[in-house]
Amino acid sequence: MDNQKLINFLNQLLSNHFVLYVKLHRYHWFVQGRNFYQLHAVFEEMYDQIAADLDEVAERVLAIDGKPLAVMSKYLEETTLVEASADDKETEIIEQLMADYKQVIAEIKEEGLSLADEIKDEPTADLLISLQGRYEKYVWMLSAYLAYE
Repeated sequence: MDNQKLINFLNQLLSNHFVLYVKLHRYHWFVQGRNFYQLHAVFEEMYDQIAADLDEVAERVLAIDGKPLAVMSKYLEETTLVEASADDKETEIIEQLMADYKQVIAEIKEEGLSLADEIKDEPTADLLISLQGRYEKYVWMLSAYLAYE
């Protein structure tokens, strides 16, 4: 199958989305401090969006005749992100999320788009570009938030 490398990339992306989904829930539940209400709401918005995005990625895998990963053990094997492991402070949470989104953006730009281009899969490229734009906006917003700390 000439699109297997792209399917593998999308499954890695799907795995990253699941790790981010769990991480955002953790941060939503455990955030503390003077910005609790604001961050609690923002993290909920982000995990709702990640849930929608991971569904799009999984459906795209199916649309190009692949099988999306669908078990936690495989997500943890395939992810390039690190799970949250401590009760981080507010600034650490924001910095970790920025790093995660930047990593996903870099992987889309450096690998995903070229794989889609190789096989002329414009719908997948369109999906990846849409995700890239959304995550670049999140990085900008999180960065602006840190500017006031």
